[in-house]
Amino acid sequence: MTNSRDSYFDNAKFLLIFLVVFGHIIRSYINDNDVFLHIYKFIYTFHMPAFILISGYFAKGFNRPGYVKKIAWKLMVPYLIFQGIYTVFYSFIDDQSLSAANPLEPQWSLWFLLSLFFWNLLLFPFTRFPAKWAFAASLAISVLVGYIDAVSNTLSLSRTFVFFPVFLAGYYLQKDHFKMLKGWKGKQVALAVLMATFVFYFFVDFDYSWLFGSKPYSEFGDVGMKSGLNRAALLVLTFASTFAFLALVPERQYFFTLWGTRTFYVYLLHGFIIKTFRKTGAEEWLADYQSLTLLMTATAILTFCLSSGFVKTVAQPVIELKITNFIRWLKRGSLYKAYFK
Repeated sequence: MTNSRDSYFDNAKFLLIFLVVFGHIIRSYINDNDVFLHIYKFIYTFHMPAFILISGYFAKGFNRPGYVKKIAWKLMVPYLIFQGIYTVFYSFIDDQSLSAANPLEPQWSLWFLLSLFFWNLLLFPFTRFPAKWAFAASLAISVLVGYIDAVSNTLSLSRTFVFFPVFLAGYYLQKDHFKMLKGWKGKQVALAVLMATFVFYFFVDFDYSWLFGSKPYSEFGDVGMKSGLNRAALLVLTFASTFAFLALVPERQYFFTLWGTRTFYVYLLHGFIIKTFRKTGAEEWLADYQSLTLLMTATAILTFCLSSGFVKTVAQPVIELKITNFIRWLKRGSLYKAYFK
């Protein structure tokens, strides 16, 4: 894999984590601001699916010895740690009872860790079949699982099955497929697709929770054939906008490229700040302005800070269960160097 290729995926991951944080920040205002609501729906159509597709692309070594143990350590241990931390955090900030906490219900955005673990495991049975049949089966399951009320947010099962086709598609993608996306014609089509998707949300009104993939159809009202068709249509829109986004990601190295290697830190930590922001009154102060520029600036500051070497040094023992950066920092004896590395 070339350096250009590495820069491409790191750039994509940084841009996506920026959108994740931005989406969580503007969530507080979407009920009172239609423009923010449309932006919110637009972002949620592709930002996590693009993360999922990239994760699938890098899961090609799933059948190597020790792979499952490795991802279990990388994903499930941080899940358990942060599930506990978030539970205690919410008990203080929301006055939630610790006794009512359910370890099987992922807190905040921890669902992605559970689903990513399960997606890797699902590769074992699905890749035993020809790619076209495996992908068709994953699409069918994604649509049909919504009819089963028992498959919900518990253990992130609903999201696991709903978004598995995206992960599986990423697994089947090869280097040449991304080259086709990044051609000049591909970029033109991609821009048109994203513009059309954005405009689409100004004319079509629906519950944005459909985009989360976390609920059975019964949560949205009467269940029928239309329910499955709605999910199928959203899957088409998801794939189109996800590929469109990936076609527009720059390939060369930028100042934020390194930060794209630290998105796991931003993903796990930004929830504490966002939740505190919502509870301290800062949210109401910003509501008086509802400036897109102001909220994007706040997103940039938060994302940049959580992507810093300092945060990685401090949080690495909890997130990666390593202390290599901390030891290196102690040897250098410089907090400044740890921050700006």
